[in-house]
Amino acid sequence: MHPVTGVAIYFVLWWIVLFAVLPWGTRPVANPDSETGWRGAPERPSMWRKVIATTLVTGVIWLLLFFAITSEMLSFRNGVLAMP
Repeated sequence: MHPVTGVAIYFVLWWIVLFAVLPWGTRPVANPDSETGWRGAPERPSMWRKVIATTLVTGVIWLLLFFAITSEMLSFRNGVLAMP
């Protein structure tokens, strides 16, 4: 895998995982707006924890993809997955 391809895959995966991690541990505001009932943003979003968790989870997923792409198990060149 070319390094630019690896970085691009990591970048896209990081954003996908971030949106999956964002809801973890969020609680709505205790007292919503009296007129609209709107709760707004969570009180303590813990963004640094979520960024660290996103980076770690993305690293694991990227490593799994890297080994799957670079291994000979999934190779289109030697005809393992080729249609007859």
